[in-house]
Amino acid sequence: MVLIAVFGVALLIAVLVSGLAARSVLSTSLLFLVAGALVGDGAFGLIHITADSPIVSVTADLALFAVLFTDGMHVSFPALRGAWRNPARALGVGMPLAFVGMALITHFLAGLDWTTSFLVGAVLAPTDPVFASAIVGRKEVPARLRQLLNVESGINDGLALPVVLVLIATAGPTSDAAEASLSKIALELVGGLALGIVLPLVVNGLVRFRLLGAEPKLQPLLPLAAGVILYATCHLTHANPYLAAFSAGAVLASVSPESRHAFEPLGEALAELSKFAALLVFGALLTPRLFGDLSAGGYVAVVLAIVLIRPASLLISLIGTRFDRREKLAAAWFGPKGFASVVYGLLVLQSGIPQGQEAYTLIAVCIAFSIAAHSSTDVPVARLFDVEDLVGIPDDDDDDDHKGKRTAVAAEPAARTEEDGNART
Repeated sequence: MVLIAVFGVALLIAVLVSGLAARSVLSTSLLFLVAGALVGDGAFGLIHITADSPIVSVTADLALFAVLFTDGMHVSFPALRGAWRNPARALGVGMPLAFVGMALITHFLAGLDWTTSFLVGAVLAPTDPVFASAIVGRKEVPARLRQLLNVESGINDGLALPVVLVLIATAGPTSDAAEASLSKIALELVGGLALGIVLPLVVNGLVRFRLLGAEPKLQPLLPLAAGVILYATCHLTHANPYLAAFSAGAVLASVSPESRHAFEPLGEALAELSKFAALLVFGALLTPRLFGDLSAGGYVAVVLAIVLIRPASLLISLIGTRFDRREKLAAAWFGPKGFASVVYGLLVLQSGIPQGQEAYTLIAVCIAFSIAAHSSTDVPVARLFDVEDLVGIPDDDDDDDHKGKRTAVAAEPAARTEEDGNART
């Protein structure tokens, strides 16, 4: 109950300061991370959580599933057909470069073997736009930049997952076990993809029956019910839930746009809650001992991963595009490590591979540094794109006319929601 009480207090504070945080370097995501660290064994010791505690894997698993499901529902296949080149560059060129670059610095600076180093690179390759909300959620920021960040982060989680699972199997104690694991991984991925496609089609088919249909106030619960059934089915059948979540969200949004619009507010709220819970629990794992276990070379690798590897790899992938210098630098900087990396890092730790503990330590520290760095710089970077009204809350020193302008801008929910939804594909 202590953890629930702490979550409630942190959530209340996050809501109360969210307006200020959206206009400054304060971050609600960082607030939950710090709250978890304070109540954990590293500070006041109010809660006792270890990496193998069931609550860690459950909260991270639910958070990633919710995030991928809602991300999938933001996918617009018509929009992707018209603007796929830039995200394809980031995914096809930038992501592999970041993967290899991270593996190299991990091997030579942190001293991990090659397989484990590439595993660390795969875990830290996915990005998350949650910590750049002032960029991806603003109409004033060029749509192509918002679309690049959203599409890249929405798809790279699924692309990295098979690589992570294969490398975990390869780093295992025996080649026979690795071979068996590889076939199992393939079945899990195929099963997840199949469930993610079939279940939304079945649900949509049921809705089309003449005698069936949801009344307006219950329509948002239809995608939620599909997501709950999908999550349970994946775990019962051992199909991959993350690939299933993203594909199900995309298919459901494609075959039933009305469901996507009805579910969007509820889905965003549920995803936020699950993210905050996962951050709180993850923060409790960030003890002084964990930071002390990382070598000096490991810290250098973490810093280089954030300030060099990601920026350089994406800048290379954007050579020859129409992005201006400001847009390229913003896209290059915002490659934060998010919930996919948390979950994949826990998979590494719980896999029992020889250097799993060392790899997890580096991954955890890198995620913590990334959350702190990226979630506190999204607003300053947004200011570079002339984004002034970041939350629709006027500053105290604004005159009445300026307040009126901001109110008018904030009162465009339908048009802005539709445009931002398309941009988040």
